[in-house]
Amino acid sequence: MPTPRPAAPQPDQAHWWRSAVLYQVYVRSFADSDDDGVGDLRGLVARLEHLAWLGVDALWLSPVTASPNADWGYDVADYCAVLPEYGTIDDLDQLIATAGAAGIRVMLDLVPNHTSDRHPWFVESRSSVDSERRDWYVWADPQPDGSAPNNWVSSFGGPAWSLDPASGQYYLHNFLPEQPDLNWWNDGVRNAFDDICRFWWDRGVAGFRIDVCNMMIKDAALRDNPPATEDDPFIMQMFGQRPIYNGNRPEGHDILRRWRTLAGDYAPERVLLGETNVDTLENLAAYYGSGDDELHMGFNFPFIEAPFEADALADIVARTEALLPSGAWPVWTGSNHDVSRLATRWCEGDPAKVRLALLMLLTVRGTPVLYQGDEIGLTDRVFEEHELLDPVGVRFWPYYPGRDPERTPMPWDDGPNAGFTSAGVTPWLPLADAPMHVAGQRAEPGSVLHLVRDTIALRRRTPDLLAGAYRRLPAGDGLWAWRRGSATVVALNLSAERGEVALPGATGAVVIGTDRAREGSPVGDALALDAWEGVVVTSRG
Repeated sequence: MPTPRPAAPQPDQAHWWRSAVLYQVYVRSFADSDDDGVGDLRGLVARLEHLAWLGVDALWLSPVTASPNADWGYDVADYCAVLPEYGTIDDLDQLIATAGAAGIRVMLDLVPNHTSDRHPWFVESRSSVDSERRDWYVWADPQPDGSAPNNWVSSFGGPAWSLDPASGQYYLHNFLPEQPDLNWWNDGVRNAFDDICRFWWDRGVAGFRIDVCNMMIKDAALRDNPPATEDDPFIMQMFGQRPIYNGNRPEGHDILRRWRTLAGDYAPERVLLGETNVDTLENLAAYYGSGDDELHMGFNFPFIEAPFEADALADIVARTEALLPSGAWPVWTGSNHDVSRLATRWCEGDPAKVRLALLMLLTVRGTPVLYQGDEIGLTDRVFEEHELLDPVGVRFWPYYPGRDPERTPMPWDDGPNAGFTSAGVTPWLPLADAPMHVAGQRAEPGSVLHLVRDTIALRRRTPDLLAGAYRRLPAGDGLWAWRRGSATVVALNLSAERGEVALPGATGAVVIGTDRAREGSPVGDALALDAWEGVVVTSRG
């Protein structure tokens, strides 16, 4: 069992997630305990020591519920059962208990927008137009010419409607045809999800990451989406329309308020972390409601999608700070199972940039979320067409390789299959190309892994980094510096040129840096930074 670590000096224990470091586990690719090439819950339990050593406070697990895996767990066939490949509900209970003993909470992925077409609800809904569950999904008559009810397109490409020949009606699927959309106007659906929330929260689950939580409610009149314009984001232009009627509807906030009330019935309050894939920061801020009545945190996709440049990132942080309602709390991540890893997308595999990106995520005001492998600077794998399993990659090859590149198995050591599974077993996806692994970096004090661990430990013992206000400091081109609280300054050089940050009247020292040799060195009125270097300093003045 992992050794429990001292609790962080949290000023408000009821809001533990504000001072936490979250870690996303893509369960299928984390650790395989039974030699079938697929990661599982027992494998995760066996690797909890790494996560406790690293210092993370909570895990967010990719879907572990029963699924035929048309979209690798995001097509749920039973919300209250565990996918047999991953184990049993007893295994999940053991994970929650073992992680809890080490001071680590467990959050699950909730998929409320759609189910699998094999879910009993949809099977019943599809059985007859008179089925009691017909209205649990979005069904509509064809247009007079027999075509789909409107012009909506799937996020995975093609029409968002499929015809059911038996009934002559179409059903909506904003993703794969195997993922029919639920009708959240129906009270039966809302009540069923209240029960699902309670089922997991009663078992000790600390909260949910809510999949595409901005898409649950659709326009009741099923109006056509308007055409995209040249001013719209690229993805809208690619699909030719602005998705204003099949997502981001104002009534969706009613559902979040309902869940926030339900979450407040638990002690500690269960956390709602939204996948808020919206195009503007104004739209993101709306999902926080008044600041304490909707999401606790919403992922900032403008930040994830920004270039790795000082002004671009600093502008998003500043506008997020300004737009979030009083009491709201930001959350930051650079990687996940749906987007290219930060080490590839932002950093182009450059170790200096990787260190800088991770130092940034762990010190800006808000809750950082690391994706498995970020802590060692793991990069995407380059896939060939015949290797792809992701349905999005298969559909859009060669223009887009899909999400397999960032979902490769976790490399633990230099043994067969990098320790993910046993020798002679074929992993469900090929391993990443990068010659790096946890064991090697754990043995090297100067590694990326140790920088991440030491920065997390610094956060834990530094009140400024847990709860201190954010204030940007003047800095030159390519530089980004900010003060946290009263005595901590973070300075980053996101450029290929040496730079300098002015700290008039300051005294202090470097407490951690991407160049570990600088730690302990004094800081005066000016702080020089090499290309792609970052430091955290204690500084008064």
